[in-house]
Amino acid sequence: MSILSSFWEQFLNNASKKYQNVPVVFSILKQSTPIELTDDKLVIGCQNDSLLNFLQKKTKQIETELQLYAGKKIRVELIITPKKKNNPPPPLFSFSTPKEELFLKSRINPKYSFENFAVSPTNQVAYAAAQAVANNLGSAYNPLFLYGGVGVGKTHLAQAIAKKIIEKNPEKKVLFCPGDSFINELVEAIKDKTTAKFRRKYRQLNLLIVDDIQFIAGKIHVQEEFFHTFNSVLTTGGQIILTSDRPPSEIKNLQDRLRSRFSGGLTVDIQPPDFELRTAILLIKAKEKNITLDIEAAKVIAEQITDSRALEGTLISIYAKIIGNKEKIDLDAVEFFFSQKNNTLKSSKINPNDVIRAVCTFYNIKQSHLKGPKRTESLTLPRHITMYLLRKELKMKFEEIAFHLKRKDHTTVIHAVEKIEGMIMKNPTLKQEISTITQNLFSST
Repeated sequence: MSILSSFWEQFLNNASKKYQNVPVVFSILKQSTPIELTDDKLVIGCQNDSLLNFLQKKTKQIETELQLYAGKKIRVELIITPKKKNNPPPPLFSFSTPKEELFLKSRINPKYSFENFAVSPTNQVAYAAAQAVANNLGSAYNPLFLYGGVGVGKTHLAQAIAKKIIEKNPEKKVLFCPGDSFINELVEAIKDKTTAKFRRKYRQLNLLIVDDIQFIAGKIHVQEEFFHTFNSVLTTGGQIILTSDRPPSEIKNLQDRLRSRFSGGLTVDIQPPDFELRTAILLIKAKEKNITLDIEAAKVIAEQITDSRALEGTLISIYAKIIGNKEKIDLDAVEFFFSQKNNTLKSSKINPNDVIRAVCTFYNIKQSHLKGPKRTESLTLPRHITMYLLRKELKMKFEEIAFHLKRKDHTTVIHAVEKIEGMIMKNPTLKQEISTITQNLFSST
């Protein structure tokens, strides 16, 4: 992905997270194409006059959001980039080799490989196990169960195994499947009376990878089907790789027979990346995007950003600010970026206690009860909302949130944040309550 495409994607993602109800303007922008980015100008291509005319009326809003995102004024220029009429539309994906077609069919992203996976003491056991599986499919560790928090590299390692298998043996049947996709496919198969086809697809694989297997917990029929799928793949000599945010023993509402099978191979805990690994990740990402990044600058970023998934976004944000002024990201550029960011955070004057107080006031509960051990529904929801707001509004680390709310394990915070994110999408009332709490929080400071 080019620098321009990365900047555009990160900008739109940032806007989507900032606005719970994304304005129409950002939906239209997703249909447009970034053409050129300089130090002070972004050229956006529109497919037709209607889109151009609409966006012209919203130029000031777009420029304001760009300035907030990039930390500097960026002028927007709109142009028409019509599609050629007489030519057939290009395919969604263009592949030059049958091997790349296999990647698509297997749902593998070829960018995930062993070569660009940064190794440190936090993940070296998982890395070694993944290589062993790739070299001895079906006989090394079966199943291989990788678990850990968000962004620690579970999916990367699982797909790296699949990529290597496809490269060595293109005839092997390989499939990468997110846990929720397995559920959805099974539901569709039952509805369309095509369960026999579904079973042929999954039970004859040489390598089945299920990402976030914890999603099948509590779903009796899905667990029943996966139990037989699991047995069929292993019986025929196939390999199974599972990833989760927790070990099999901690997945609630999981059938004991599945829990036993999940634990029957090798279970590996991948810890959050340490400083050295975060630095290595930054250097790898910079190389992939043709960004020149000084190692000292990378170290400063790694010290400031502990969330591995935020590393790439920070890298792109810093690069967007130096385009046209510098040829590389150096120490001065990074220090200036974080000084501006810290000044912005200080100006908000919001601290964790303010968030806790705002939630407790809204739900009329005591702070001591919110931080206490009781897990009644009247306390659990406000507690989860507090965790969500501390993460989303104050950008606090999961460990810090756990400390402030007197939770023993930061994984509790991770689960709470993910749960509230899911509930917001389905529950307009909860969404409005959180919006009200947020407005009260900022209006009182």
